[in-house]
Amino acid sequence: MRSRNPVFSRRGFSRDNGYAGFNTAPQAGGPAVATQGNPYAQPTGNPYAQNPYAQQDLQYGAPQAPAATDRMTIDDVVLRTGTTLGVLIVTAALSWALLPVDDANISRSYGIAVGAALVGMVLALVQSFKRTAVPALILAYAAFEGVFLGVVSSVVDNRIADGAAMQAVIGTMAVFAAVLVAYKAGWIRVNRRFVGFVLAASLGFVLLMMVNLLFAVFGGGDGLGFRSGALGVLFGVVGVILGALFLALDFKQVEDGIAYGAPRKEAWLAAFGLTLTLVWLYLEFLRLIAILNSND
Repeated sequence: MRSRNPVFSRRGFSRDNGYAGFNTAPQAGGPAVATQGNPYAQPTGNPYAQNPYAQQDLQYGAPQAPAATDRMTIDDVVLRTGTTLGVLIVTAALSWALLPVDDANISRSYGIAVGAALVGMVLALVQSFKRTAVPALILAYAAFEGVFLGVVSSVVDNRIADGAAMQAVIGTMAVFAAVLVAYKAGWIRVNRRFVGFVLAASLGFVLLMMVNLLFAVFGGGDGLGFRSGALGVLFGVVGVILGALFLALDFKQVEDGIAYGAPRKEAWLAAFGLTLTLVWLYLEFLRLIAILNSND
């Protein structure tokens, strides 16, 4: 399985030759078997499997390898995700308070927000292409992304729709909770067809948004109108749906990482990926609210 999140698409906790958990049993702590799709596997099998010669080594007095205890758990993922989102929320609140968006200061605030977004994007790309998680990079990304979100949220909340930021937060939380419940209840089946559909839909969505942005930059106005009016509402809803589907993929990635006994440090990658998806959802909700209120 490959997620939209660059961290998961590169290091995804995948099985079965790139797809998660399809006809493949979890390997963590089990017998050493070939694990072609396991990013943590070694040529001889699962590195976290129990030693099949443990009894023989014990009989001949050979030293025993220590039990693998430093494995990623759901608590680790929750803690790292909470830390990352906490940093993002703090910097968003500070930028909201310290970067006014009145007529006299909005250009400066916009400039800082765009600069922070570019720095955050670079940090996200750097982390995505690293082989191991770097907590400092992930937290720095969250800090700069928070500055961008704080200014954008302030603009929409103060100049377009009062209370828009809180509505977007509530919408994001509601989607997260709904997808988590549906995933745990088995209502969402993450299989090959599901993954293929989500990846194809997201690719088409991103390409359309890029074309619309190019027309807006060089032609002025709203480009092709994909982000304003009725079409903007439609594509905003599509963006929210895609974010929800990617949350399901992210949950599957985390579940597979835990099943394989991934190292605890990999929880930072899981937190990074989930943060990317939640930011996507929040921005889509904020955009939808802005469009709906602009049409009033």
